[in-house]
Amino acid sequence: MAGWMVRLGECCEPLMDLLKQEIPSGPLIGIDETTLQLLKEPGRANTETSYMWVFRGGPPGRPILIYVYHPSRSGRVPMEVLGDYKGFIQTDGYSGYDALGRTPGICHLGCFAHARRMFVKVVNARKEKKKSKDGNAEKALEFIRKLYALEKKAKKDELDPDQLYRLGQEEAKPILDEFKVWLDSRSAMTPPQGLLGKAISYTLNQWDRLVRYIESGHLPIDNNLVENAIRPFVVGRKNWLFSGAPSGAKASATSYSLIETAKAAGLKPYAYLRYLFEMLPTVDSEEGYRKLLPHYVDREALAAMTSSV
Repeated sequence: MAGWMVRLGECCEPLMDLLKQEIPSGPLIGIDETTLQLLKEPGRANTETSYMWVFRGGPPGRPILIYVYHPSRSGRVPMEVLGDYKGFIQTDGYSGYDALGRTPGICHLGCFAHARRMFVKVVNARKEKKKSKDGNAEKALEFIRKLYALEKKAKKDELDPDQLYRLGQEEAKPILDEFKVWLDSRSAMTPPQGLLGKAISYTLNQWDRLVRYIESGHLPIDNNLVENAIRPFVVGRKNWLFSGAPSGAKASATSYSLIETAKAAGLKPYAYLRYLFEMLPTVDSEEGYRKLLPHYVDREALAAMTSSV
């Protein structure tokens, strides 16, 4: 069965090439990575840690997700994958991404969800009897809640990018400015090695990236969509534990890329894969492969073929 999956991955390589071509076509690419144990990799011990990277991009309204196996967590990996991409990139605060922000033509965004988690840790670390609704961590979370309330309102009202930009400048920016003043004042009197000190330091160190989302109506406040995309791989890893060889890790990356892009396109993964594997042997051109991508697939033909599913 593992051999079948590797063979399927090889047959789908033209589709992966097309996804990689299209992912830079939008204004933003989100990136995340998670660990993977790989066996039988030349020159490396079976106990060494490898990584599965995920990239989410594509034009607005047509998200594309690609998974890439690599033995390294180095910041050079996304630079190799994205090539000469120019635009916004959003990540967490891992230092390996710092080089991206220094690349000409790339604007690096931070993730407010990660900053929020740092303050949540402070609250959760206290004993129940000492919890307070007016502590420093709670104050920081209140600022962040106000920012997310604006995001929720924008989604409910279905604001377009121009309206989102105005919302960010007129309503989010004053909250961010006030939050920054508060952080600066707390930083001077908070021990840096404590949980609160680390939360404040993280947020201040990431500040220029965190506030960048209000510069365009196409940018999200956090990288949660990418984290949500990597979660299915993490859940699967708990079951199959490792990849037996680099070819297996590459096949896994291909499968997750097609399935998660299909889900983002509103397709049922099983129905899409059944259609894909029925049609794949009949295709012999780039245009034919392109028509099998989730966002270009003939939905009427897919529905007709899978009506019995």
